[in-house]
Amino acid sequence: MLNKLNKRRGGFTLVEIMIVVAIIGLLAAFAVPNFVNARATTQMRGCISNLKLIDAAKTQWALEKNKGGSVSPTEDDLKPYVQTRGDGTLPTCPAGGTYTINDLTTLPTCSLGNEAKSPHKIDSK
Repeated sequence: MLNKLNKRRGGFTLVEIMIVVAIIGLLAAFAVPNFVNARATTQMRGCISNLKLIDAAKTQWALEKNKGGSVSPTEDDLKPYVQTRGDGTLPTCPAGGTYTINDLTTLPTCSLGNEAKSPHKIDSK
């Protein structure tokens, strides 16, 4: 008799395991979309930061070279003023967009600048 009672006590029932799995699934259903939104927001902020660095490099280049107006610096002109990546290129958009440097009177832009949820663009000066 004592032997039968000890065998029945160990382990979880199928219902208990199913409840735990359902709770974990419910938590995951709420968490995953939030992680996706957080990733997009972080990429947007990194892109905007890179655009501001490029704009500051354009300004510094123009001051040092006595340039003004609608002169457009090249990527090679800006490299001494921006911390480049390991391969010697200007920073890139974390979301995979491409940057356009533009002239001195226009802010640099990202190809993802018109995204509906998280636009990759600098607010006007």
